[in-house]
Amino acid sequence: MIDYEKQGNVGIITINRPDARNAVNTAVAQGIEKAIDAIEGDDEVWVGILTGARTEKGFIFCAGADLKQMSTDPGGMSTKRGGFGGLVTRERTKPLIAAVDGPALAGGTELALSCDLLVASRTAVFGIPEVKRNLVAGAGGLFRLPRKLPRNVAMELALTGRLDFPAERAYHFGWVNVLCEEGEAIAAAKKLAAQICENAPLAVRESRRIMLAATDQPDDIGWKLSGEGMLKMFQAEDFKEGLAAFVEKRAPRWKGR
Repeated sequence: MIDYEKQGNVGIITINRPDARNAVNTAVAQGIEKAIDAIEGDDEVWVGILTGARTEKGFIFCAGADLKQMSTDPGGMSTKRGGFGGLVTRERTKPLIAAVDGPALAGGTELALSCDLLVASRTAVFGIPEVKRNLVAGAGGLFRLPRKLPRNVAMELALTGRLDFPAERAYHFGWVNVLCEEGEAIAAAKKLAAQICENAPLAVRESRRIMLAATDQPDDIGWKLSGEGMLKMFQAEDFKEGLAAFVEKRAPRWKGR
């Protein structure tokens, strides 16, 4: 159900249920949580990528919750630490990139919203159609989507349940970081991950943590967290390596400590 592959400093998580449009069931939720555990627990992995396997009918990221299981065991699609899909409430330290080719709908949109960065092909579409089933987007869509899109646009998606919000429009509003051609999302995500991996991993994690904690907070909170983060970096081994590499005009050799 979930494939995990380590490529250099990147861990790649693939939802592999092509017969069910990569919908989330118990095995998928538990598999994603296990893969996140692997990424978080491996000092050699600095960035993660979440994507979906290609189906016989074409590319798809995730069709959301398995509605067959929802009718009998809705709680089984969540884990205690990660919530829906083993991800949406998971506390993480390392950046996670969503590589979306084809539809990412309902819980699929919410999995994408749980990632730190988003790469999408021009054939990718998003939507939170839960209102069509007398449900609400309970895995973060109703408050994370208006953080990524203008509020009225997010409200339209929530109230109409439309299934065709295109990646190009999401890119226009800044939710999608990289827009690519069909079939190229995973390659584009790997390229973005490689750019991140050029940098000191501790500094990347601390920058991510501060941005998540300080955005929309008063400036004094931002200054406090930034100062604390800078002090942590001064005390790390990689701080000396970064300076030495600059002086010696070479690429830094990061150790992640």
